Amino acid sequence: MKITALLVLKCSSTGDSSSGGSTDPVVLANASDVSHFGYFQRNAAKEFILFVGRTVAKRTAPGQRQSVQHEEYKVHSYNQNGICTVAFMDDHYPVRSAFSLLNKVLDEYQKAFGESWRATQTDATQPWPYLNDALAKFQDPVEADKLLKIQRDLDETKIILVDNWFFRKKDEFSMEHLEFIRPLIVYLKEGRSWIVSWRKVQI
Repeated sequence: MKITALLVLKCSSTGDSSSGGSTDPVVLANASDVSHFGYFQRNAAKEFILFVGRTVAKRTAPGQRQSVQHEEYKVHSYNQNGICTVAFMDDHYPVRSAFSLLNKVLDEYQKAFGESWRATQTDATQPWPYLNDALAKFQDPVEADKLLKIQRDLDETKIILVDNWFFRKKDEFSMEHLEFIRPLIVYLKEGRSWIVSWRKVQI
């Protein structure tokens, strides 16, 4: 899973791509990792990201979330009343985590800059350190979604508890019991719930 770029853009108030008079979105912040491209391709890759990012942001209406497949990228966008966050990711990055990240970036931008973006008319040239840090930190989608992080922690705790219980009790089980319980342990370790696991064993 990989995030290639994160952008924050100021969009027109209408978000209507069919309006010939609408202006292109203004880049408020931009962070990208193009290290997987060849050295001589990196500038072109950055220009491509900016072009596609503006295009997707321009076509994202206020209040809308959308995901667009563009070649090998999945581009996610979220427009909140004219300020739009855009992320370039691969197909393996969970959609829910992607939009959690977009929300977080938007919140952090508004905490840092307030409503000053409304008066911006030209692309920002100075990096926003938070966005560069986010690009690195949230390569792990679990970091971008507290719900996923909680679920993963619960799954790990469940496996530890099951293992501990099994090893404490295994001397009390007959061979028949062990053959009955082992599939349950394996099933739980695959991440399924207790209820589903128990029903499967009982059938």
